[in-house]
Amino acid sequence: MKKIEAIIRKSEFDETKKALHDIGVTFFSYWDVTGVGNEKQGHVYRGVSYSTADIQRRFLSIVVMDSIVEKAVETICSTAYTGDVGDGKIFVSPIDEAYRIRTKENGEDSLK
Repeated sequence: MKKIEAIIRKSEFDETKKALHDIGVTFFSYWDVTGVGNEKQGHVYRGVSYSTADIQRRFLSIVVMDSIVEKAVETICSTAYTGDVGDGKIFVSPIDEAYRIRTKENGEDSLK
């Protein structure tokens, strides 16, 4: 099992969520976040300067079976992509064990 943590633009969340459901990712957690990145210069829109750190972002925390990690990462990359600075990041980490509290299932069975 792997944990995928993705920070994406909030504006791309609905499309990303639907695409993840379409490939079989039926459960994940998410929350709104702010942060700073490598971008040093601001952008100007209609005469107003703004920082890319001010773009609303959403943090997704997803645990998936090893067999769909690449598919899930590709899905997030393709749906969250705008081509502009601040599209986000994806991190993948190993998960040693998972448990479903209600049924006491563990391992990949707890993800089904």
